[in-house]
Amino acid sequence: MVFPLEHPYHLVDPSPWPLLGSLGALASTIGAVMYMHSFTGDRALLTLGLGLILYTMFVWWRDVTCESTYEGNHTKAVMFSLAFFWAFLHSSSAPAVEIGAIRPPQGIEVLNPWGIPFLNTLILLLSGAAVTWAHYAILAGSLHHFGFEAAARYRYSVDVVWLFLFASIYWWGGK
Repeated sequence: MVFPLEHPYHLVDPSPWPLLGSLGALASTIGAVMYMHSFTGDRALLTLGLGLILYTMFVWWRDVTCESTYEGNHTKAVMFSLAFFWAFLHSSSAPAVEIGAIRPPQGIEVLNPWGIPFLNTLILLLSGAAVTWAHYAILAGSLHHFGFEAAARYRYSVDVVWLFLFASIYWWGGK
């Protein structure tokens, strides 16, 4: 008999959806190649693969929604992050009387935001500018570039999150 380990984090239950989704991706890829080379049975295999992918997306998202809504498995991480930033911003904007009603408290040495944090922010933003420049260069040509565009959008979201962190933690929080 196997006894489950007791731990404070959520382990995902075994699921058939990754296997089914990868079989759907394989069938769609083979069906698309067969379609491009005019083989028989191409449309049926492509349709089957796309149908498997859509079915997998539906049932997998249903499972994730049930885990997060009814079981509360994803709520812990979101609430921890929210509570962490709430506590930091609240203590920065309205310091407690017990610590002298000043922020930062006496004896706490804050990091200079215009040193290493600013350098890191500049490196991040300049690399984002390089990605934007490359994106415009690709758009000027006739190449297919969905993967690059998806990566660039992810990169922009990282930039926005970092700018929020720099402004709230280093610059405003250190005052």
